[in-house]
Amino acid sequence: MGKPTGFLEYRRQTPKEKEPKERILDFQEFKKHDSLEKQREQGARCMDCGVPFCQSGCTLAGMTSGCPLHNLIPEINDLVYVGNLEEAYARLTKTHCLPEFTARVCPALCEEACTCGVNFAPVATKENEYAVIENAFRKGLVKPCPPKVRTGKKIAVIGSGPAGLAAALKLNQRGHEVTVFERSDRIGGLLCYGIPNMKLDKSIIERRKKLMEEEGVQFRTNVNVGADVKAKELLKEYDRILLACGASNPRDVNVKGRDAKGIYFAVDFLSRVTKSLLDSSLEDKAFPEIKGKRVVVIGGGDTGNDCVGTSIRLGAKSVVQLEMMPEPPKERTESNPWPQWPKVLKTDYGQEEAIAVFGKDPRVYCTTVDEFIKDKDGNLKAVRTVELTAKKNENTGRVEMSPVKGSEKQMDADIVLIAAGFLGAQKYIADEFGTALNERGNVKTKDSGYETFKQKVFVAGDMRRGQSLVVWAIKEGIEAAKAVDRSLMGYTNL
Repeated sequence: MGKPTGFLEYRRQTPKEKEPKERILDFQEFKKHDSLEKQREQGARCMDCGVPFCQSGCTLAGMTSGCPLHNLIPEINDLVYVGNLEEAYARLTKTHCLPEFTARVCPALCEEACTCGVNFAPVATKENEYAVIENAFRKGLVKPCPPKVRTGKKIAVIGSGPAGLAAALKLNQRGHEVTVFERSDRIGGLLCYGIPNMKLDKSIIERRKKLMEEEGVQFRTNVNVGADVKAKELLKEYDRILLACGASNPRDVNVKGRDAKGIYFAVDFLSRVTKSLLDSSLEDKAFPEIKGKRVVVIGGGDTGNDCVGTSIRLGAKSVVQLEMMPEPPKERTESNPWPQWPKVLKTDYGQEEAIAVFGKDPRVYCTTVDEFIKDKDGNLKAVRTVELTAKKNENTGRVEMSPVKGSEKQMDADIVLIAAGFLGAQKYIADEFGTALNERGNVKTKDSGYETFKQKVFVAGDMRRGQSLVVWAIKEGIEAAKAVDRSLMGYTNL
């Protein structure tokens, strides 16, 4: 695949980016993508490696290695190399129905499992995917394809995140009548209101929505199932229900002073900022005031990084990001060999911007908050932090992060954004449909599949597997669509 000597002749190139101090002036996507001619060189770097771990999507040491969708990556890279992007699009969409999203926000599990990456830099597969799908949109290759025959079956998809969209798209292609219910005013779930606009411009979601509508999918926004419409009504009207509501229960930090004013869950904060941006270009100020404020972000993952980048764009005086875990090594350790997912230090766009603006990395490792300190009016004025150290729990045998006595410090703070992850599905929607939750807060299913123990009700995405990646949500949506189709028709050709 690719050019046999391409990995020796060409260096890995990823999109150039606007300088941090330039890109923080707005919320626009800031990557500058290469020409298609230059992109061919990146396709040329794909090796004829024999075993393409990039498309394996297997689990190694509890982590996913390679693409969960099993995209035909070497073939696509080869088609990019020879300049046949039309056929590359056809190849890509054999396994992937929403590549415009993963081409922007996926952490590229494929690249970290790339054989070329063992001794050289991995193939720029994610950027090749971007080139393929955006060329397809430009050339009019992505066309609405409504089904020629309808089955007469009706399906309600609850939730319009990546899992819901993928399932709706596939079920509609099969000929079923699909209606997607979304409690927000716009579709997309976390694609819309959880991921900032500079990572995923919301016009990309609208572009896909328009296509799906032209194919026959119906979207009903501002409908909160369980409140505005009851489960029994949907179960009566529709042949099958697919729950794709995400894992939207945020993990809290329940310490003294938690009731202080100025503490927000990260996704709530990001959602309000994005909604204000889309509604009024931030003119309505319908989000927490950040300008001139000292911001502390609790959580070191992608959402925490998004909070850092967003806070800087809104004019924060300072931003500190607290990470409970130790600082990862800069290179793989012997206990974390290829093709496992590399547990190494990565500096994302938000941290890069903080370094450019404030002169240092915002992350503070092995640290958490053990008290929120209020002023006389109940406003947050500081946080008390404590250092953590790894200790083995004698009862469970697991290594846990434990507070270090005497390590407490006080840090000035006006705003705290809690980005500590999620604890599973919101219980009200599970209760509404009579679906039980497991010990992790996810909806229980039969035989670890997609069908719940409630007749006619299926589940997919984070609501089934717990908080995960967009690529996994799309995979879940596709597989759930197959399960729903099979239950309706006795077989599936999806």
